[in-house]
Amino acid sequence: RDTVRERALMNPEPPSVLPQALAVRTPEPMPPLPEAPPVRPTAPPDSGTLQTAWRILPERPGLLYRLFRRWLGPVFERQQDLNARQLLFGQQSTAYLHARLEETHRHYDSILGIHSRHMAEIDERHLILQEELVAHVHDLVKRIDLVLADSERGRLSLEFALKELRARLLRLEAEFRRG
Repeated sequence: RDTVRERALMNPEPPSVLPQALAVRTPEPMPPLPEAPPVRPTAPPDSGTLQTAWRILPERPGLLYRLFRRWLGPVFERQQDLNARQLLFGQQSTAYLHARLEETHRHYDSILGIHSRHMAEIDERHLILQEELVAHVHDLVKRIDLVLADSERGRLSLEFALKELRARLLRLEAEFRRG
């Protein structure tokens, strides 16, 4: 046993007095995180130039157009119709994306709010458990002190009884030799 204690670098004699217990600290909640600056929504792209460029038919047809209108007129009209539909599709797509992103931000904000409240509840429970753990450890230290004190008293009484027994035995041996 002694060699094991030496290898473990243990003090072979236990301390006679336990150190003073640490004072119970009152836990404080974590400070709130600084607020993030609000996200400025970006403006949708400007489609002003497209509003005027989609028309390919002249407002005042010239001589060349009037000459080839029978053959080229339907092609130009279909191209102008396609340009108008593409412009409308681009505007609708931009509006759809803007609405989807706004809804996504609202959804994420609500999820983050729920998560933040949940984390605050967890922090509060951890603080309560920490206080209970400190109280429990203090109670254990008191119980250990009581057991050590009782065992020390028992050891001392046994040593005293052993000394008395030795003294009696020595007296009996002395009487036995005399007599």
